[in-house]
Amino acid sequence: MLKRTKLSCAVIGVIATGGFNALALAEGAKLEEIVVTATKSSASIQDIPLAVEALTEKALDDLNIGNFGDYMMALPKLSVGGRGPGQNNMYIRGVATDVPAVGTAGMAGVQPSVGLYLDEAPVTAAARNLDIYVTDMNRIEVLSGPQGTLFGASSQSGTVRLITNKPDLNEFSGGADFGISQTHNGDMSSNGEGYINIPIIEGKLAARAVVYSVNYGGYIDNVPGEFSLPESNPSFREGMDLHVDRNSELVEEDFNTSSYKGARLGLKYQFNDDWSLLVQGMQQEISADGVFDYAPEVGDLQVKRFYKDSVRDDVSQTSWTLEGRYNALDIIYTGSYLDREIEQSFDQSGYANFGPYIPYYVCNYPAYTSCNSSIVGFDAEEEFERTSHELRISTNPDSTLHFVGGVYYDEAEFVNRANFIIPGIVGNGFTQQIPIVTASNSDPNPRDPGVAFVNDITRDDEQIAVFGELTYQLNDYFSATLGLRYYDLDYEQVGSSNFNFRGETDAQAGRNLDELLSPASESDTVPKVTVKWTPNEDTLLYATYSEGFRPGGFNRKPGGGVPESFVSDTVENYELGWKSMLLDGALQFNGAVYRIDWADMQLNSLDPSISNLNFTRNVGEAEITGVEGDFVYAATENLTLSGGFSINNTELTSVPEGATNIVGAGADLSMTPTFQGNLLGRYTYDVGRYQGFTQLSVTYKGSAFSSIVLQDRFEMESYALGNFAIGVNADQWTGELYVNNITDKRPELYISFMDDTNRTLTNRPRTIGMRFSYDF
Repeated sequence: MLKRTKLSCAVIGVIATGGFNALALAEGAKLEEIVVTATKSSASIQDIPLAVEALTEKALDDLNIGNFGDYMMALPKLSVGGRGPGQNNMYIRGVATDVPAVGTAGMAGVQPSVGLYLDEAPVTAAARNLDIYVTDMNRIEVLSGPQGTLFGASSQSGTVRLITNKPDLNEFSGGADFGISQTHNGDMSSNGEGYINIPIIEGKLAARAVVYSVNYGGYIDNVPGEFSLPESNPSFREGMDLHVDRNSELVEEDFNTSSYKGARLGLKYQFNDDWSLLVQGMQQEISADGVFDYAPEVGDLQVKRFYKDSVRDDVSQTSWTLEGRYNALDIIYTGSYLDREIEQSFDQSGYANFGPYIPYYVCNYPAYTSCNSSIVGFDAEEEFERTSHELRISTNPDSTLHFVGGVYYDEAEFVNRANFIIPGIVGNGFTQQIPIVTASNSDPNPRDPGVAFVNDITRDDEQIAVFGELTYQLNDYFSATLGLRYYDLDYEQVGSSNFNFRGETDAQAGRNLDELLSPASESDTVPKVTVKWTPNEDTLLYATYSEGFRPGGFNRKPGGGVPESFVSDTVENYELGWKSMLLDGALQFNGAVYRIDWADMQLNSLDPSISNLNFTRNVGEAEITGVEGDFVYAATENLTLSGGFSINNTELTSVPEGATNIVGAGADLSMTPTFQGNLLGRYTYDVGRYQGFTQLSVTYKGSAFSSIVLQDRFEMESYALGNFAIGVNADQWTGELYVNNITDKRPELYISFMDDTNRTLTNRPRTIGMRFSYDF
């Protein structure tokens, strides 16, 4: 049940009394209307019966938001876990069991529970949410709760949409933004961004171009260390002559540097008053070295790494939208092609602490008296292509009977080629190259010496869906909406997972080939029912029942407790929500109370007692109750206050019989604190003939657990972060000085056990910077 905290009682009191009667209002202070497309039609955020929060273009600029980590901190309804740029996951309303490992999530893990969209196109990816740099962005929308009717698979607990600015047919404009900053005990960072909008044929054809180059300095040190096969390894024997490795060649201060470089070009052509075509292309490259989670047992912002850590994430997307009107129908066809290529290397030497086969590879066999280097490295190439098409129609939203719906087609291919490298096997009796003997591998070439294990796996997904929402306006006060989505999803996984072996006479030879020809399909219907009541023009109340899901998948090596596949998990959401404009339009206060029932929960984990490979299974049921809200208050014409909160009580209600490596029934789920919230205050004032501003923001997140898997379950402490900015706006330019992470905190954003040592993902230490922008 939902705990009766002081805050939840206050929220209930506000709903009951209909306002913040104690708040004073300066005459003339008003809020601007925010228009969103969360329901696939343009509407004021206050007019739709949906829990949606938006960071507008002004808010994005005021908060100096750039990458994924920045807007995660600004949105209290979101939680995040991961290991660095382009390697993060997000969670809404507590629907989380664990953060999947980036090395295996694509072909042996779970899909995200939150859908991510760039404009109209889905860009969701397992363990690697697309980290598009936020520049010339119109807004970011967060849709809380299942969005399965309109957005389909993987919008199980919510959807996040990045909405870009489109070409303006009538106005020539442009702008640039430059900045530098210094991180405490770290390197300097810099950014340069610019956009230009050109009406080529006024009223008919326009182009909009965006470019950016952003460099983030490092703040984590790779310090000297030694590594050898530990006694904790299950195959360790007394009397072993162990090899000691040193990382002297990799020692480096502030080694976790990263950069975002990209461009976007849009062309819009207006055929006539009714029809237009928009084509956009985007290209981005993320380059990151080092790691972004440190080892507290080594030291503050320090690690000991013995293999090169780096990631290169290249993505390009082309999208097109044909929009028009035929009689009383609005018609939109939109499509997208996404191509993403990733190269990543990282140190996985910690696997030697519990990987029972490491001595088999690095020591003389079977005596195990003399051992070579036990360093383990991971080198991977991933390719992701996705094509989506959607054709939808909608009627006049102001009519008595309003319909929006259409057909959707999505085709995706994910290729993973990963080499697990153990240099110590070379010259130790092993075959010098792993032979690849299945035609289904994407790379048929034998692997190089030193490669001990190979994943070469391709997953193909194909989905077709028919969806619609029908709204009937009963009278001036009540309306009812029925939504339905039917989907048919086909997926298959082909390839192999191969081990190296000592030779043809080895009894284990041949055991290492896993054919993965496993076509599967599923189809179902996702419903939604909403009743809306608008007792007056400033208040909207709604009740919703909705469902969400994410697809199932396969495991690489079934048997011995590992299932061949796992099925979709589903959520049922019961929600009461409100939208309100109070104090004569100066205060906007929105929120929702909800309960979620989660069935067939998917969990990806590494359990050496069952398998030496990561695998996924369905592990039981959970219940989540919560309340969330957000507000914007124009206290005076100069002072604006805004903020939000979410309260979630999560409980694992059942687990499968015999599941010994996960927490029991009654335990909290992971990654979501009981309470999290933020508060922002911005005050403007005259500075001569210019306008000055001062801004302070505070983010608070309560404690949470990192996983429901016992060996990976750590309690992440609560924290509060503060940011401060002061600046001046002139006619066309802005100058700003800012301090982020004022108190230089080390928040525990995510604690992992991926390398058999506690690793803490934290945010950037205290950073002082300045930025300048110019618009024309």
